[in-house]
Amino acid sequence: MLSVEENLRRLSRSRFRSGFYLTRAEKAYYAEKGEERITSHAADFVRTRLSPAVILNDGRQTPMRGHPVFKAQHACACCCRGCLEKWYGIPKGIELSDEQQKYIVGLLMAWIKAQINTV
Repeated sequence: MLSVEENLRRLSRSRFRSGFYLTRAEKAYYAEKGEERITSHAADFVRTRLSPAVILNDGRQTPMRGHPVFKAQHACACCCRGCLEKWYGIPKGIELSDEQQKYIVGLLMAWIKAQINTV
């Protein structure tokens, strides 16, 4: 698997993926809750909405707004198992390993932190 930095560069070349950004409200939410809590939310979302081998509503389980992690999931192509397969070669139908989950959370948090640091 590519490094987080390499994947962020690759995603930035996608017209669709590079069109996502955090709003002021989402940045304020991040500032209010803090990095640790947002990371915990990311881990929970990945574990419950992305990790299972079979997801009944795959492709529709991640909202487009409402939480900084949701935005990050779409920006990083970690929103559904179809995107994980296309962008990262992680096949559908198998549960994500702990290592894969940690990698995805790290990628999401790197994207969020980059957004926080932009004006």
